[in-house]
Amino acid sequence: MGKPARPRALGDNQARAVGRNIRVSPRKLNLVAQSIRGRKAEAALAALTFSPKRIAQDVKKILQSAIANAENNHDLDVDDLVVTEASVGRNLTMKRFHARARGRGAQIEKPFAQLTIVVEEKAEEKTPKAKTKAHRSPSALAAAGNKSKAGSKSGKSKETA
Repeated sequence: MGKPARPRALGDNQARAVGRNIRVSPRKLNLVAQSIRGRKAEAALAALTFSPKRIAQDVKKILQSAIANAENNHDLDVDDLVVTEASVGRNLTMKRFHARARGRGAQIEKPFAQLTIVVEEKAEEKTPKAKTKAHRSPSALAAAGNKSKAGSKSGKSKETA
C-alpha cells in the first residue's frame, strides 16, 4: 500500500514540459521565453525556428515536448494549443576559477536555468460579423440624409428666404 496519488496540478485542457539544466543564464533564457508567451503553439514554433538566439533551439525542443504531451497524454487538439505559461527559473551554478594578477584568483559563475512551458487548448472563438444595417432603398437613404442635414442647420434655410 503506497501513498495516494497526488491530484493533477494543471487543468484538463493543459499540458506541460519542463527543461532542466539548460546551459544559459536565466536572464537570457527569459528573453526567448518572453517571445512565445501568449502565442499559438504553431506561431511560437515558427518564431523559435527563425530566432537568432542560440538557446532558441533548446526552447523549441521543450515546446515540441509540451505539444506532444498534450496530444498523446491528454488527447488535446494540436491546432488549438496556446502557450499560456513559459516560466524561467534558476538551477545550479558551476563555479570556476580564473587566475588574476599577483597570485590572486577570481570566481567565475556559469549559471544553468530551468524552463517550464504550459500549453492550453483554447478553441478559437468565431467573432460574429458586425451587424450591418438592413438594406434600404435609395429613396429611404436620401430621406434619412435630408433629415440629418435639415436638423443640423441653424436659422433659416436658403430655399425659404
